[in-house]
Amino acid sequence: MAKFGKHELWQAGSCVLCIGVAWLHLDDIGASEFSGGRVTAPLFAMADIGSFLFIPAIILTFFYRRIAAGIALMAALLCQPLYLYFMAPGPFRWVFKGEYSVPLRANFVWNNWAIAGIASLLFAIIVCLRRFIAAAPKIDPMRESSESG
Repeated sequence: MAKFGKHELWQAGSCVLCIGVAWLHLDDIGASEFSGGRVTAPLFAMADIGSFLFIPAIILTFFYRRIAAGIALMAALLCQPLYLYFMAPGPFRWVFKGEYSVPLRANFVWNNWAIAGIASLLFAIIVCLRRFIAAAPKIDPMRESSESG
């Protein structure tokens, strides 16, 4: 069995964390009328697709780390708008005009699930971006000039 490094385990763990937080309440939201709205239905669909994209990201982390990091970044970007909608419904209604069935009570709402979701996504984004930075090839300009001359 291959021995995996701590970077792979951090990346896979961040994806597992994002899936766990997303699936905590995503089924409850999908069963409500939230998934049928003009604005909210695409948000739910994006979050649903994003949460499922974390699965191939976990699997590919141990074989193709940079591809897995790209998939996880895409999944995080797909999940982010749903969490922002639950935390900041006022700005969403200001940007996306329309008829909403529920009256607006406050512009910003404290929602533990959304805060946990944003925190887990930020953690995954940081871990995946570090994968891209760490994997960038190091070019030494002094070595190139000495080889050509």
